[in-house]
Amino acid sequence: MDSFSYNQDAWDAEVERGNQWTVPVDAATVAKARRGEWTLVLTPEKPVPGDWYPDLKGSSVLCLASGGGQQGPVLAAAGAHVTVFDASAKQLAQDDSVAKREGLEITTVQGDMRSLDMFEDQQFDLVFHPCSNCFVREIRSVWQEAFRVLRPGGVLLSGFLNPTYFLFDQRAAEERGELKVANRIPYSEVTDLSEEDREFFMSKREPLVFGHSLQDQIGAQLAAGFVLTGMYEDTTHDFPLAKYMDLTIATRAMRPPLG
Repeated sequence: MDSFSYNQDAWDAEVERGNQWTVPVDAATVAKARRGEWTLVLTPEKPVPGDWYPDLKGSSVLCLASGGGQQGPVLAAAGAHVTVFDASAKQLAQDDSVAKREGLEITTVQGDMRSLDMFEDQQFDLVFHPCSNCFVREIRSVWQEAFRVLRPGGVLLSGFLNPTYFLFDQRAAEERGELKVANRIPYSEVTDLSEEDREFFMSKREPLVFGHSLQDQIGAQLAAGFVLTGMYEDTTHDFPLAKYMDLTIATRAMRPPLG
């Protein structure tokens, strides 16, 4: 099946339902960002450390698979030239709406995070990539493309799910809070779910997810040429395993400077 097109429509539906990651920032948040008072998250709760960011004044920032009117407007208000890239037209419309409301200059581009052909080599100083690569089958190209579009010395900030999350029967966890080991990693809801369970999630117009290995999440960043310079773990409250361990990871990686 065409999981990319399906997930485009599914995230449009999430906007209609008011998913927390689709609700735009308010005017007060933008006003604070203009005063230099702002934080963002790559994962559900922990703010990204301030020293993870390059100087944003006049910098070029790509918010990668990061629509929803949340990160892009804050970074633009903080002084960056922001491009927001996302698969969902309705997620991008949230960024356009905030930009119009607040008088911010934000460019929105729709596409697949695995192919950034519309951008030039070494175009950006920062790529901000919150937890979203679980919605595409393959992620090595995500890291390769992020490396290509970053300038030497540029920074990639990314968030992703710990692969352990995907070991368990997702329906049993959602319906009964039951932790039942059922899957191998890497994991795909297209190929690894039973037809009944897949139809159950699709009937609710929920996005299909893919569980990637740490080799693809971290090892592939290194293979793309990045140098990892920071990492932390964070929680997520929508899964019973979160009572026992943090299930999200954030990394800071740099494209090495010339010389």
